[in-house]
Amino acid sequence: MARGQQKLQSQAKNQDKQASMKKQQGHSLKDQKAAAAKALSISCAVCKSQMPDPKTYRQHFENKHPKNPLPEDLKDA
Repeated sequence: MARGQQKLQSQAKNQDKQASMKKQQGHSLKDQKAAAAKALSISCAVCKSQMPDPKTYRQHFENKHPKNPLPEDLKDA
């Protein structure tokens, strides 16, 4: 009989632990998404994909859109 009570207590404790871990994970995912969105500040004029800096944007444009003319904001970068 004692094992049955211990099992119930263990299950309740584990359920509380899982709920708290899930709550912490949810906050960190929101923070990560906000930081990622903030870091990706430049979007491609052709395909609308986002890049973190002009150098990456230039490489992307030269590799993915070689037939299109280079945008004005990339000519000096």
